[in-house]
Parts: sequence; structure tokens; C-alpha cells
Amino acid sequence: MLTLYGRFPTRSNRAHWALEELEVPYTFYQVDFAAGDTDSPAFRSLNPGGKIPVLTDGDLVLTESGAICNYLGDRHPASGLTPSPGSPDRARYDQWMFFAQSELEQPLWTKAKHKFVLPREWRVKGLEDTAAWEFQRAAEVLAKGLGDNEFIVGDRFTMADIMLTHTLGWAKAANMEIRQQNLLDYANRNFGRPAVNRMAKCRGQPLPGGREIH
Repeated sequence: MLTLYGRFPTRSNRAHWALEELEVPYTFYQVDFAAGDTDSPAFRSLNPGGKIPVLTDGDLVLTESGAICNYLGDRHPASGLTPSPGSPDRARYDQWMFFAQSELEQPLWTKAKHKFVLPREWRVKGLEDTAAWEFQRAAEVLAKGLGDNEFIVGDRFTMADIMLTHTLGWAKAANMEIRQQNLLDYANRNFGRPAVNRMAKCRGQPLPGGREIH
């Protein structure tokens, strides 16, 4: 049984969205940061970094949202959510998966870390303008790569669209301006997918036994 540990609204939404696109059985546990769930020995045994998402599939324990999306898509090849390994579409898909995490996301994460994530003594003030400038550079690259296409790779929706769309939603929530109309249209189309609606309605359940993970 697939089990996802995550919380709204975080990067775990990417993995959660992927599960709903696949329409496979899974269990979703809401991780409560305030209650110390991610600091418990049980959770740290799954991810020593104490971060979400975490996916388990039998004996497999997998972290990192992009890796989880790739695994789920490859595990269900008929879905078409990950292009065939070795194909030109897979190469382009991998490019945009890495871009989502290394370029488009990074200014948002930098802003978040220095606003509320890092301990106060490690936060650097005045980074917001730099982060906004860096995000715009990445958004321009994405806008050119997308062009007038419906999807970022080929003629169908893939996990790369999940990664990029989620990150654009994160940008909007972080008050980062998205100036490119094709990106706004792209995000609105993808957020309108039935799987997103199902994900939003699935509030999950608390960890079994409180902070203990079984």
C-alpha cells in the first residue's frame, strides 16, 4: 500500500496530486509540525532530515517530491505521466523537472527560509528584492519553453506539469509577480484538473498513535 506523509500546503502537494492523477489506492497522513511530528524518532527513521513529503511503498521509503513523482509515474507507465526512459521526451521532461526544483523554486525557498523557516539569528534581511528578480529570470525561461503549448513536454500532461504548476502556485501565495500570461493560463488550466479538486478534499488523517508511525 502506498502511504504519503505530508501536509497542506507544502511540497507534499506535488506527490499528493500525482497520486490523485493516478487514481490508485493510498493512505495520506497529515504531519503536524506544531505537534513535533517531524522531530519524533519514528518520523526521523523515515527521513532523517525531518522533512516532507515521505512516501512508503512496502519496504521502500522515498523522500524528495520530484523523486516521488518520478517513481509513481514510472511505476504506472500506462498513465503517461512520465515519458519512456531514453526517449527525447524523457530527456526534455527531466530538464524541466530539474529546472522546477533548481531554478524556479529556489527564489521562493530562499524568501521563505529567511522569512520564517530559519532560526531568527540565521535570517538575512533584505533578500526579497533579490529573490523576486531571480524568480522573474526563471519565469522568463519557463515562459519561453512553454510558448503556446498546452503542456511543458509533448502533447500530454506529465509529472513535470505538476512540479511546475505547484511552484507557480507557491509563487502566487508568496506574492511573487507572474508577469507572463502564458504561465498564468497554464497554471489555471492545470489547477482546474479533477485530480486537484480531489486532492483538496482529501484532508488525510493524523498519524496513527499520535506521534508514532507504524
